[in-house]
Amino acid sequence: MKQAPILLTDEQMQAFITKGYVVLKTDFEPDFHAKLMDELNHVYEEEGNPGNNLLPRVPKLRNVFNHPAVDGALQSVIGPNYLMHTHRHGHFNAAPEPGGWHKDSYWGYNRMRNHHPWWAMIMYFPQNTPPELGPTSVMPGTQNYASRIFIEDEMKEEVLASGEAGTFILIHYDIWHRATANTLGQPRYMLKFEFMRTEAPVAPSWNNENEEWKTPSSANELFYQHEEMWNETWDWLSGKVGAIAETRKNSDVAKLSALLIEDNEPEAINAAYQLAASGDDGISELEKALHSTQLKDSRVAAYGLSVAGEKAIPILEKALESNQESTIVNAVFALGELRYLSSPVVRKLNELVNHPSLKVRHVVVDALGMIQEPTEEVLAGLIRALKDEDIQTRFTAGLALCHFGTEADVAVPHLAEALKDEDRYVRGHAVEALNYINTDAAKEVLIDYLLASRWCASTTPASTF
Repeated sequence: MKQAPILLTDEQMQAFITKGYVVLKTDFEPDFHAKLMDELNHVYEEEGNPGNNLLPRVPKLRNVFNHPAVDGALQSVIGPNYLMHTHRHGHFNAAPEPGGWHKDSYWGYNRMRNHHPWWAMIMYFPQNTPPELGPTSVMPGTQNYASRIFIEDEMKEEVLASGEAGTFILIHYDIWHRATANTLGQPRYMLKFEFMRTEAPVAPSWNNENEEWKTPSSANELFYQHEEMWNETWDWLSGKVGAIAETRKNSDVAKLSALLIEDNEPEAINAAYQLAASGDDGISELEKALHSTQLKDSRVAAYGLSVAGEKAIPILEKALESNQESTIVNAVFALGELRYLSSPVVRKLNELVNHPSLKVRHVVVDALGMIQEPTEEVLAGLIRALKDEDIQTRFTAGLALCHFGTEADVAVPHLAEALKDEDRYVRGHAVEALNYINTDAAKEVLIDYLLASRWCASTTPASTF
């Protein structure tokens, strides 16, 4: 029987929002991890890295993701109905030199990155991992920065996810991280699993006791303070949309507008959120930057407009008519983040499902899954996207359909066709969508597919039957 999840506290959630990670630990007996390491060593030595088949090839890992500390941390950050993504990877590190700072791609693909935690990763360490064994390192507070140059120029102390066997780090998907040097030369595994939110938050999903945001003292260690952004994220995780709108009085809009287009990315982000909170004048300045030919300015403006509430909707709808790809992409992104407030724009977004630009199609499909209403119109657009010639458009449509539950039953025949797709992620996301739809028709298609493609964890080149 599954144990009750150990939810994060307010203090842990505040640390996650500001720093982009929490380090936690499971309480398995040492024998559990000894046997897990035996399984991992056998698979890696005899067969190589199992890649996306890590979980079925090492079944003992199921216990890890059923553990109340792991499950509770995930529920707290990305909601109780989260999805474990098809992609996972066991990282083996024996390198005596550190790896490079990076953000993970989306399985070789790209998408616009969210400040809100729609996505998260867990990195699990099945062996005692002191600093000398090369644990993963994160740069605190960098989950919202696109620039790596900024990190390297302003380097502060990185945080190592080191600890006893069973330690794991839950990170915002977009935080900058790297492998550190394994100077001991002993086997070091880090088991990386990715997770996606399938429901927008409607209330706190952690052990919430205080409604108001409180900046933790540990945030003083970060590069920059982002009070408006942190507060807005806390409100968003509590189920509020556009809560920052018109909360900032007597802003120096001209000064903020100048900061918005500066090269200093953290200050530009602060300016975007402050302008979003500054009423009509602030939104007007964000609109100007949204149409900029400077890609970084348009992108940062979109983050501001994505939290500016209902008054941003007409501005974003008008931007869909732009001749500039980046403006359309960024406007669509912001409409998705504003969720149900963007429902009046769904008809125009559906028209963009056939846009010649792949980037536009990708972000439109993602946004439709977040907006969700009117359901019939949104589902019609997503079903069309399932049949797109482009792989990323197709698999994004599958992920978007995970948001609808039984309401997406109309998509079941189209998802059945997607199960025949040449791409592993189109197929994988179709499986997930059928699982979340969970109607009789969806279960029939899903069970038939899984029975035909079932995996035997005992079958290896050395033991074929």
